[in-house]
Amino acid sequence: MASAARPFTRGALRLAPANFRATATRNARFAVPRQTFPRQSRRGYADNAAPKSGSSGLLWGIGLAALGGGGFYYYSQNPDLFSGKEVKPKGPFTPKFEDYQQVYNTVAKALEEHDEYDDGSYGPVLLRLAWHASGTYDKETGTGGSNGATMRFTPEGDHGANAGLKAARDFLDPIKEKFPWISYSDLWILSGICAIQEMQGPHIPFRPGRTDRDVSFCTPDGRLPDASQEQKHLRTIFGRMGFNDQEIVALSGAHALGRCHTDRSGYDGPWTFSPTTLTNDYYKLLIEEKWAWKKWSGPKQFEDVTTKSLMMLPTDMVLIKDKSFRQYVEKYAKDNDAFFKDFADVVTRLFELGVPFTTGEDARWTFKSSFDEA
Repeated sequence: MASAARPFTRGALRLAPANFRATATRNARFAVPRQTFPRQSRRGYADNAAPKSGSSGLLWGIGLAALGGGGFYYYSQNPDLFSGKEVKPKGPFTPKFEDYQQVYNTVAKALEEHDEYDDGSYGPVLLRLAWHASGTYDKETGTGGSNGATMRFTPEGDHGANAGLKAARDFLDPIKEKFPWISYSDLWILSGICAIQEMQGPHIPFRPGRTDRDVSFCTPDGRLPDASQEQKHLRTIFGRMGFNDQEIVALSGAHALGRCHTDRSGYDGPWTFSPTTLTNDYYKLLIEEKWAWKKWSGPKQFEDVTTKSLMMLPTDMVLIKDKSFRQYVEKYAKDNDAFFKDFADVVTRLFELGVPFTTGEDARWTFKSSFDEA
């Protein structure tokens, strides 16, 4: 993993211990003196003489000039018709990889420019938006998932687990206005991918095709994890989406990023000392650090004994208490590359839940991040 720190990753330091349009050619105007053309009798010319040629010639001149000017204008507006090139009819705009990469670049630039949020980056909350938009999927009913962006509407946007995500949606609104062709659903997922990669995480493949739905597609509350619960709850929530124990642990690695807020979840604090950089530190800290219940008036959470500046949720601690979960915690704590590989695989699946794609997995794209060499 690249070790270079972006400007917005400085939160880690604070937390460490100690973007020829031819102007339409105007038709030529001719300064012709205003003339009076006498009406001619139906009898024709009384003296049987031919009409004078001056007026007729002038009319012919005006007509030919107008025809010529019109022809030149038509040519200037349709040059390909006279070039010998095949002219293809214009159809609706179909975005290509380059168009989506431009959206990615815009999100990445906004992340760099707006470093006033939380620990120096909107990255974690963008990832959480993509995660929560996807994590409502139910494999039995085929409802929920990342297709629809139904969190735009009050019922789902107000679910307790989605508290604080308005900040992410508001952050992306100007980008949606700049690229109106992209659906909210695709934008949210693309931005989540951008957040992962710009926080020095692995590359996550992206496949477009999500559409936006109306309020009737909002999912019921209770489909996202409850941090106060234990292993049975985790297996029920993630199992409904189709994930096994290893995938549950790999997805939990996203807790290396961001923090909890008392005015949202009720919990407080970051999980790691580098909450804007994705590493396997979450797993290392779970195993290597000593944890104790935090003595405070808030909901039950753990704090590290050494610095009392980090926290773990009850659902985090069960990953080392449960024997099946723990084997994967230990694996990822020892091997960051293994974590990145499994995390990329399972997040790709998560972000595609509930999407009726018309293309296969071979249509996935990988975006170039700001850390990639030119």
